[in-house]
Amino acid sequence: MDELLNRLRACLPADALITDPDVTVSYAHDAASFCEAGAPAVVALPRTVEEVQHIMRTATALRVPVVPQGARTGLSGGANASEGCVVLSLIRMDRILEINPVDRVAVVEPGVINAVLSRAVAEQGLYYPPDPSSWEMCTIGGNIGTASGGLCCVKYGVTAEYVLGLDVVLADGRLLTTGRRTAKGVAGYDLTRLFVGSEGTLGIVVRATLALRPKPPQQLVLAAEFPSATAACDAVCAIMERGHTPSLLELMDRTTLHAVNRLGNMGLPESTEALLLAAFDTPDPAADLAAVGDLCTASGATQVVPAEDAAESELLLQARRMSLTALEAVKSATMIDDVCVPRSRLAAMLDGTAAIATKYELTIGVCVHAGDGNTHPVVCFDHQDPDESRRARESFDAIMALGLELGGTITGEHGVGVLKKEWLARELGPVGVELQRSIRTAFDPLGILNPGKLF
Repeated sequence: MDELLNRLRACLPADALITDPDVTVSYAHDAASFCEAGAPAVVALPRTVEEVQHIMRTATALRVPVVPQGARTGLSGGANASEGCVVLSLIRMDRILEINPVDRVAVVEPGVINAVLSRAVAEQGLYYPPDPSSWEMCTIGGNIGTASGGLCCVKYGVTAEYVLGLDVVLADGRLLTTGRRTAKGVAGYDLTRLFVGSEGTLGIVVRATLALRPKPPQQLVLAAEFPSATAACDAVCAIMERGHTPSLLELMDRTTLHAVNRLGNMGLPESTEALLLAAFDTPDPAADLAAVGDLCTASGATQVVPAEDAAESELLLQARRMSLTALEAVKSATMIDDVCVPRSRLAAMLDGTAAIATKYELTIGVCVHAGDGNTHPVVCFDHQDPDESRRARESFDAIMALGLELGGTITGEHGVGVLKKEWLARELGPVGVELQRSIRTAFDPLGILNPGKLF
């Protein structure tokens, strides 16, 4: 420990290192439940690329594990500390280095908050689409590490589609530059995409070149109430089959709606089994909403309410925005699953999740990025009740098994981390795991980068 601190202090300012265990413990884990975490030896908060390189060279020389962190809003334990590690927090590297309206790119450091970047580019008539639900807190570096998604993915895609190039400090301290800032480029292997979603196991992202889009028109929102989740999923399929491209297509099940009603006095009918929210940011969103409203009615919607302006749209979105908070109020703890299935299997996923809730005698509410099939079943439980905690974990696993059975994946945007390591192996199969481990070893032969995550 003394040698580690002495070497780190040689090239780092005094305020860049935290050793007080009463403080370092607050950096031990992210927002996930049921994920083990160790006690960090030290927390390092660099401000420059050179400081990150020094930390990694020191860690390599002493064979000390390094766990990179952003805002720790993750939900899979991917930022959890290893025992005796250096926690490498990148939150002080928070500069927006460039916004270029001609090239439509932004160059940022990893600690930039998603919402800060989004607002900064909007001032120049541009748009950075990835919008995780934690966008007011989460960092761009964390978004890249977990390949985050968000509400707008149905039209605009996920983080990976906006990362053009990266500067990455490797395990041994070397600086690697990947990708490009041009609109096109196919030189060599796509190492940029390899780092996106790697959860800090291949290198430390210290700079990112991100693609931007022109700022779209203000979206309008429609809310449709359904007598069953199946009917709502039928409407989703009809909307996508007819070629519509909504900017948002979200679904909430009965359990979530009841929780939202209790928390926010939203006045939604208790008979509503599912609520579908659709939005368009097209030149004529009212016409698009009318067409989608007709499809919802044809699929069995009992009520369809289109917004007339931005203010009404925001009111309709309030229920979705407060859904997680409302479910967190049901019990003392939650586990948020992240299973993505083909849109055509959404109804089976929702029905199966309801059956799992009944089997394990638990409250499980489901919010869905319906446009891309990404479901978020939220298991509510009493963390002080050992039996209920056990059932919560078993139900979580049952939901992932159901997703794989339906042709889906164990994570659409939250990542694997510690929570889903076993399930990643099941999804990839032995050959896939072997190849991915060999890639990891090529970048980090000593295994010091975020050990215990993914595999």
